[in-house]
Amino acid sequence: MIEDPPLLTIRRGFARPPAETVARFRGVPTGNLADALGGRAAMRPAIKPLVTATHRFAGVAVTCSCGPADNLAVLGALSIAEAGDVIVAAADGFLDAAICGDVVAGIARNRGVTAFVTDGAVRDLDGLDQVGLAVFAAAVTPDSGARSGPGTVGLPVVCGGVAVAPGDIVVGDRDGVVVVPAARIEEALAGLERVLAAEGAMLAKVAEGLKDPPAIAALAASGLIRMID
Repeated sequence: MIEDPPLLTIRRGFARPPAETVARFRGVPTGNLADALGGRAAMRPAIKPLVTATHRFAGVAVTCSCGPADNLAVLGALSIAEAGDVIVAAADGFLDAAICGDVVAGIARNRGVTAFVTDGAVRDLDGLDQVGLAVFAAAVTPDSGARSGPGTVGLPVVCGGVAVAPGDIVVGDRDGVVVVPAARIEEALAGLERVLAAEGAMLAKVAEGLKDPPAIAALAASGLIRMID
């Protein structure tokens, strides 16, 4: 770049969805939520929970963009995070240095943050267990990063292959992390009603002894499957 950027740019004034709206996503399985959004809403599969006792969350995204091995933007996100927020730290998939450990996670917990999500690496697993914050990351390494910048907070990022904007709703469980864009919240909630009803009906049939996949049976009845020996 011709001009050096500022070390950190922080946008504080983004809109958050109402707490009662966020609460409707708590406890929702990410698989059902992804289905409600067309089947393509999850971050890359490597991003999984690392704190065994805390692996389910839903909250409002506070985004930050970090350079490789640099967590200055994470600290900036901590400075504006509110209770119920999820810090989403985009690290460009860099895995050779941690951008969060037990100290950062502890500060996040003290601010009421509900989860920390990154496509980068974290460290201090034993300490993270003690902190108890939901931490989802793509890798674990003892190596540490620096606080040099540049970085951004509260601006759109891409984390784990998914676009995330501040104010989006982020939901996680053992299957992974799903992002609900703010503009699609009502669509997701309506879709969830349909998905949960359909899945409940199918699980009931399975419990009753269903042995043949209905999709295969329907194709066979339509003559679209040819059986050969």
